[in-house]
Amino acid sequence: MTVEFWFLIGAALVFWMQAGFAMVETGFTRSKNAGNIIMKNLMDFCIGTVVFSLLGYTLMMGEDAFFGLIGKPNLDLFTHFKEFISSPKEGYTDASYFVFNLVFCATTATIVSGSMAERTKFSAYCVYSAVISLVIYPIEAHWIWGGGWLSGLGFHDYAGSCAIHMVGGIAALIGASVLGPRIGKYVRDKNGKVVKINAIPGHSIPLGALGVFILWLGWYGFNGAAATSASELSAIFLTTTIAPSVATCTTLIYTWIKNGKPDVSMCLNASLAGLVAVTAGCDAFDALGAGAVGIVAGVLVVLVVEVLDLKLHIDDPVGAVGVHCANGIWGTVAVGLFANPDAPAGLSGLFYTGSFTLLGSQLIGFASVAAWAAVTMFLFFKLLKKIDFLRAEPADELAGLDLSEHGLPSAYADFMPAVDKYAEFGTGEQITAVTGTTPVAEAVPVKREASFDGHKFTKVEIVFKEEKLYALKDAMSKLGITGMTVSHVMGYGMQKGHTEFYRGVAVETDLRPKVQVDIVVSAIPVRDVIETAKKALYTGHIGDGKIFVYDVENVVKVRTGEEGYDALQSD
Repeated sequence: MTVEFWFLIGAALVFWMQAGFAMVETGFTRSKNAGNIIMKNLMDFCIGTVVFSLLGYTLMMGEDAFFGLIGKPNLDLFTHFKEFISSPKEGYTDASYFVFNLVFCATTATIVSGSMAERTKFSAYCVYSAVISLVIYPIEAHWIWGGGWLSGLGFHDYAGSCAIHMVGGIAALIGASVLGPRIGKYVRDKNGKVVKINAIPGHSIPLGALGVFILWLGWYGFNGAAATSASELSAIFLTTTIAPSVATCTTLIYTWIKNGKPDVSMCLNASLAGLVAVTAGCDAFDALGAGAVGIVAGVLVVLVVEVLDLKLHIDDPVGAVGVHCANGIWGTVAVGLFANPDAPAGLSGLFYTGSFTLLGSQLIGFASVAAWAAVTMFLFFKLLKKIDFLRAEPADELAGLDLSEHGLPSAYADFMPAVDKYAEFGTGEQITAVTGTTPVAEAVPVKREASFDGHKFTKVEIVFKEEKLYALKDAMSKLGITGMTVSHVMGYGMQKGHTEFYRGVAVETDLRPKVQVDIVVSAIPVRDVIETAKKALYTGHIGDGKIFVYDVENVVKVRTGEEGYDALQSD
């Protein structure tokens, strides 16, 4: 009972990973598709539960049939419920096995969502998610865990690097390739050759990071739920911690050297890549082996993400192929290399015993499962594309799938960018020292715009960096300015900022966040306002800000009806 209780708690942790996948995918994509992504991650589990109950579970765990290729379908879940929940003399109840395998099945389906995000019809997603849970996953999982032919060869995939992650990753790769890239991702010349690759950053790295932490927590259940002893469970927890940690450190160093700065999103992907890679052999590796698996995973995830994007021009917004497909394969093969006979599984890897037997079994298993997933998913996605059922309309994609697919104007209806936080900075003194050499006339240029007839008042419009809001507000207050309007704006001048990299692709910052302050003055000399603003904003760098000066015909205070100079006075 105690072991079965942990078995079910582990299954609950795996279910919680759905939240992690939802957060990672949402954070790594644009906000206009956030609601659509949440809906997909909800429905792939719910739809998967329905079809897995009807057929998928028995194809996977039913009595072996057709030479170990599939399980024999039955309806015991519905027709023999009492026996289904009864405790056997050995092992767990069928109900426990069902729930455990269901949550793993849902993981396979949800992996595909990320690579095809932002341009797939919701109806198409529901259909192919159902097919994965109904047929694709159950059949190959039967080969490995249901008593099928691969289990008889000694193939080892303890928690699913191959059966779950590689299969989901292959489906993600084929789906993204057949579907095509997001609009604007690749610029092609008249001959169809890609001449420019645009980075499309996700809208919330914090959401993506939250998802990674949720997944990491859930992974202790993912890898450890089937453990039957404290020794085995502790060994699995150890390897499940070491591999992703080493992978993340590896990617940190690799991207820091390559791009000049450590890549946040790649490091998040690396944590998941290490978890995927260690999953097959989490009970077969020692600490050294888990570390070696993590090092390769940390480099492999970056290479695959960049090759897919920069060379093959396959658009995978969240890095699902690099994380799950590439490292699912690597983790499966790594069992044959790094399995230590002293680990709980007691397997003999090449590097510890010199035996090629296990490595051969792992290669056969990887190749056969990969072939099954690749052929079936390619044919299925091609069929969906052929009947024009796969991709959203261009206008819907540009507007965002939240609106077109779900009638949701925004997943963040009440959220607006705020600039008031910058008003809390500083101590009343100028907060940024002059560090550049650009003359003040270039760093903070002043332009006078055409005016109305009958000039009476002057409007000074200042556009500048967000972090200088406090310095400007404080300086204007000391000058005697008692009112101003502050707005959050986006824009750029001739200088677009320094080149940065997002997932290995140069980011062209077309729009940068700025603050716009509008001040209408009469008694205070306009030149004093201008000079005070320049002094407060100047750091010596291009982009310090711009000041626009307008003549204003009149000012009217709505509440009192006062006009002119009186309307500018405080109550």
